[in-house]
Amino acid sequence: MEENKDHVIRHNLFSRIFHWLMAVCILILIATGLLPVLGLKFEWVEPHWIAGLLLTLFVLMHVFKSLSIKKIKSMWISFTDIGEFIVGRGKVRGGKYSLEQKLMHHGIAFFSIVSLVTGWMLLLKIDTPFWQRDPFIFSADTWGLIYVFHDISTLLFVSSVMMHIYFSLRPEKAHYLRSMIKGWLSREEYNENHDPDRWSDR
Repeated sequence: MEENKDHVIRHNLFSRIFHWLMAVCILILIATGLLPVLGLKFEWVEPHWIAGLLLTLFVLMHVFKSLSIKKIKSMWISFTDIGEFIVGRGKVRGGKYSLEQKLMHHGIAFFSIVSLVTGWMLLLKIDTPFWQRDPFIFSADTWGLIYVFHDISTLLFVSSVMMHIYFSLRPEKAHYLRSMIKGWLSREEYNENHDPDRWSDR
């Protein structure tokens, strides 16, 4: 954790750029996946799978970047987190991430993985620069299950993203949105919302 007199760095430049690149890919996937269903006709398949490919690469990079004890610890949900949240009625000075942020992260991560895995399977039904389509690689029943898991995970994923945007725009959470843009929290915001002894990403 980098410190100065007035600010505490929450996200470095690389993490912020990485976050917004993933966000762009996710918004393109949502738009190209749902707008045609709502009646807006355009060539959506190619930008959809390209955004999925880029998001897959970003997710793999994120996983690799997070493979450290400090990174894992900062996102680990413990019984202490849950107990303090219940007793404190949500008003808890946690570590770098609150229980709500950890739950949101894990939910989006899970729905992303299901969407990406099923999306890669669905790619086998279209021609790409990397392979020729083979719609008979799976049986009709298997294709049906793939579509079901892809669609359900997508709907849950969209709901999670909407919640993420909603809470990031709430006035009392504005400092977190700013930290994802500028990288820092004020010293007062840090002291009010975080316990320095539990800020494990140091």
